[in-house]
Amino acid sequence: MQVILIQAPLIWENPKVNRTNFEEKINAISSAVDLIVLPEMFTTGFTMNPSEVAETMQGETVLWMQSLAKAKNSAITGSIVIEENSNFYNRMLFVFPSGEIQYYDKRHLFILAGEDKVYKAGSQKLIVDYLGWKICPFVCYDLRFPVFSRNVEDYDLLLYVASWPKIRTNAWDALLKARAIENMSYVIGVNRTGEDANGYAYIGHSQVVDFLGDHIVDPQEKDGVFKAELNKEKMLQTRQKLGFLNDKDAFELKN
Repeated sequence: MQVILIQAPLIWENPKVNRTNFEEKINAISSAVDLIVLPEMFTTGFTMNPSEVAETMQGETVLWMQSLAKAKNSAITGSIVIEENSNFYNRMLFVFPSGEIQYYDKRHLFILAGEDKVYKAGSQKLIVDYLGWKICPFVCYDLRFPVFSRNVEDYDLLLYVASWPKIRTNAWDALLKARAIENMSYVIGVNRTGEDANGYAYIGHSQVVDFLGDHIVDPQEKDGVFKAELNKEKMLQTRQKLGFLNDKDAFELKN
């Protein structure tokens, strides 16, 4: 699978400008690509003002993602602020090249920032079937909770999109590698850069880690478009050879 990670600064609560910036970067991709990954709340930054920026599932950003996915013949994923049934969600959309959409609502809301006060938490884990890959999407703070991300579905790829601040970069790097090693899965983490309206700095460190914890794309600090090739057959052969997932403990996760 050919994957693109886009790491960029976000203009605070300005969906139109952010869409334009990402569209320019996406349209500049000249090679064939299967999946394009954008950061958390890529149209607004990590805002606690959802009533000011929320869109619907028929809104401009969703239509924009569908149009680009079709034009590039590539899936596109990232999270945005969605309003639905009088609730706000930090929703990660997975848009197929056909325009079909599946989504995951962030389960672990970031209490330190008050995200739990203004957004509704999701409860369902999502496994996306795409091009013969099982993909499990998560959002930012979810990274700190290994039980929920545990590989009981035999997924092949974990996706984490984030607004992870510079001050806690060491945890971001360590946890992405840990999730890859313990689940014997490829892991992709895409974070933003720049500074938000609250004065928090972001240095990205978007990266791709393989199923043994080795980097395919090293942590990146500059804005840019980064490409990785993932080899499912190699991963499956390694899983079969080592057999670590066969020895995982059995238990049930209760909400």
